[in-house]
Amino acid sequence: MYAKERWDKSHKPPDFKIGYLVLVSTLNLNNIKGPKKLKYSFSGPFMIKALHGLNAVQLELTGELINKHPSFPVIPPLEEGEERKIVKVLKGRKTRNKKEREYLVRYINPTQEYYWLLEK
Repeated sequence: MYAKERWDKSHKPPDFKIGYLVLVSTLNLNNIKGPKKLKYSFSGPFMIKALHGLNAVQLELTGELINKHPSFPVIPPLEEGEERKIVKVLKGRKTRNKKEREYLVRYINPTQEYYWLLEK
């Protein structure tokens, strides 16, 4: 019971409503035309047509995404001051000035993004 109470204190359900405009992450969309390194991180904005509980929305897709399934999971953005935990350090390298090192790390978050961080 303790874990549930603790979760309920800090967790706020996403406040999306029908008609809101949202962006869709292109991280896992593989068949968008062109090379992966040149595509945008997010596509949209798209209008929310329906809500499927608290965890998914149905969007009105246009353009390149019109043939995709219109339901997407909801991932709320990190709030200011919220910390992310590092899952794994993948590799390290020296920076151009050779005084500092930076590391490629993966965080615990739904999108599994990778970032280069300077050594502290």
